[in-house]
Amino acid sequence: MDAQRHIVHIDLDSFFVSVERKFNPSLIGKAVIIGGSADRGVVASCSYEARAFGVHSAMPTRQALKLCPHAIVIHGTHGRYSDASREVTKIIHKSVPLYQKTSVDEFYIDLSGMERFHNPYQLATDLRQRVISETGLPISFGMASGRTVAKMATNQAKPNGQLWIKAGEEKAFLAPLNIRKIPGLGEHTCQKLYQYGIEKIGDLQKVNIKFLEAVFGKAGTYIYNKANGIDDTEIVSHTGRKSISTETTFHSDVKDIRTLENTLVSMTEELAGKLRRENKVSSCLAIKIRYANFETHTFQQKIPLTAAEHILIPGIKNLLKKAWNQHRPIRLIGVRLSDLCTGSYQINLFEDNEERIKLYQAMDHINFRYGEKTVCRAAGMEIGARTFNPFMRG
Repeated sequence: MDAQRHIVHIDLDSFFVSVERKFNPSLIGKAVIIGGSADRGVVASCSYEARAFGVHSAMPTRQALKLCPHAIVIHGTHGRYSDASREVTKIIHKSVPLYQKTSVDEFYIDLSGMERFHNPYQLATDLRQRVISETGLPISFGMASGRTVAKMATNQAKPNGQLWIKAGEEKAFLAPLNIRKIPGLGEHTCQKLYQYGIEKIGDLQKVNIKFLEAVFGKAGTYIYNKANGIDDTEIVSHTGRKSISTETTFHSDVKDIRTLENTLVSMTEELAGKLRRENKVSSCLAIKIRYANFETHTFQQKIPLTAAEHILIPGIKNLLKKAWNQHRPIRLIGVRLSDLCTGSYQINLFEDNEERIKLYQAMDHINFRYGEKTVCRAAGMEIGARTFNPFMRG
């Protein structure tokens, strides 16, 4: 018989809003929207008071204000969120043997086997209280035998709560929930299931897997397993050392600032595009320069979590100014983005507008379909595409 698994899913409630409330307690209890301008901005996060009016992430700010006119709109303080995320990560890192950070505000923890020494649910409870007391941020968790049910338990426990779905109780817990609650089930799939009269997960549990496979192909198995609480996905150990990098050696040594900056723009643009395709964000950027005598220097700086070159490029240019002795020609130059974690570009929504987000999506789609640098900034057009180092533990 397989050993019982204890998987904990932790989620910081309305993370951006909660961080802002720490710095401005007058926002507590009010409808708050973190996002861009009312003209063209989008919602990055919103309080539960705003959600009650139908406001949600990625919604245009102007639409959100129509639904909730009295909402307080805050542009967002990017660095605060990265700092708060790092603070929570440190607490979890010190407290548990195995965890995976899947976004700026979300973690999975594997406490399987700990029952021989401790009560796993009590461990998770103590950890939650530690995060609340040391950071002042509200946090929820769900515990179950697999990732999917643990995440759904967290969603039911919100705001600022906790819930344990014991082994054998998964199907009973899931049955009354709407099929929309299943993580990864898209709107198109839900609508198709609705057409068959399947609205609750309990309805889905009664459906033969062969029917789901006939209608949805391989995805039918995925849907069946999720509905029945079957998920043996492993927790992959978190590391803050993953990085992606690229570098180029010039045919002849260079000391022209325009050539160096154009090369950096091109490299940063391509690395950022790769991060977005891999659904990752970086919180540390670095520049590497090698002079004609092979003397090599690396300079780095912490940054807010991002995969957007309009944030990364100014940072890289600034590092060049700090790192380069402009009297000395450069033989090699490189860029590295590190401290990667899983997270969508939506982490940056609060400082972007709809046009910029659509532009990135369009650029990524075209470059993926037709090849790197099909669309790029003018500064990088003269620089050819490069072969990148793969994601690695470095």
